[in-house]
Amino acid sequence: MVISEAAAPRNRRGMPPWIPRLLATIVAIIVGLYAAFHMVRRLRGLIVLLLISLFLSVALEPAVNYLAGKGWKRGLATGLMFVALVLTAGLFVGLMVPLIVDQVSLLVVRLPEYVDRLSEFLAGLGVDFSSDRIREAVSQANRDLTSFGSDVAGRIFGVGRTLLGTIFQLLTIGLFTFYMTADGPRLRRTVCSLLPPHRQREVLRIWEIAIEKTGGYFYSRSLLAGLSAAIGWAVFTVIDLPFALALALWMAVLSQFVPVVGTYLGGALPLLIALLESPGKAIAVVVYVVVYQQVENYVLAPRITARTMSLHPAVSFGSAIAGGTLLGVPGALMALPAAATVQAFVSTYLRRHEVIESPLTDDPSDGDEAPKGAQTG
Repeated sequence: MVISEAAAPRNRRGMPPWIPRLLATIVAIIVGLYAAFHMVRRLRGLIVLLLISLFLSVALEPAVNYLAGKGWKRGLATGLMFVALVLTAGLFVGLMVPLIVDQVSLLVVRLPEYVDRLSEFLAGLGVDFSSDRIREAVSQANRDLTSFGSDVAGRIFGVGRTLLGTIFQLLTIGLFTFYMTADGPRLRRTVCSLLPPHRQREVLRIWEIAIEKTGGYFYSRSLLAGLSAAIGWAVFTVIDLPFALALALWMAVLSQFVPVVGTYLGGALPLLIALLESPGKAIAVVVYVVVYQQVENYVLAPRITARTMSLHPAVSFGSAIAGGTLLGVPGALMALPAAATVQAFVSTYLRRHEVIESPLTDDPSDGDEAPKGAQTG
């Protein structure tokens, strides 16, 4: 077989020279991604702390900018906001600790009475479950708790280590948040100096939207929590619940800052305390929670949050689940302002068109309020 002279050099050269370079590049990318994955997994705790600090910094930015505009130095304005946060958190914890200690002690004292009531209720339903059997089960549980308590002394070191770790994390968050807020302009200038001008405008636009949405969310929720606490304090005082102020603060904070299920979690504790007092007080608490929720949803919240955040309930629910899945409780708390920021940023770059007339886009229940062919927001 005769091989042409043109084919001979090609056979001697073998594979094209760009193939080894491509293979080397692919291997380097795979190794880099693998190393980055393990690095991020190892540094997940630090990354979460940085995200929490960034969220708090963005939330504090509007108030710090306002004070800076009045002539305050940014460091002093940031310090004032930190003092306000620490005092608020200290007040909340200081009011909740006596409530928990007192109510747990009351529950232990009244436990036999509740056991008798439960046995009578079950007997009325035809269930043969005498109070003696219930007391026996409770006694066995107490013995188990006593046996478990004998090992507590050996676990003190672990509890102390966890407590020290929590304190260290809080101090780390505080330190990062302070410097991110106090040196906000310098931080943004440093970031922008690494980018070309057109990218700088995009980054600053995103930052501005994040400050607007997160700050609006934080302060509107704080105002709603203050109103809820004041009204709840008055109502619980009239109902004659013990620790009325602590219960009102608990319900206000959880209902406003815990997405989706915050209202139910916030109302559960006052309801439980009311049940320990009397059924009538429990019914009064349920009525108050339902009525106040409706007033807040249709009267207070629309006016206070009209210019801050506008998220569909389904988007809020999905964002909270996604944030909680990725980062736990901090992710669930940061999910709503993050979703609002993304929504606001995307909406500025989406081109809206007039919607054609169709039965699928018309809601007969809206009447004349939504004319056909109107633009969607």
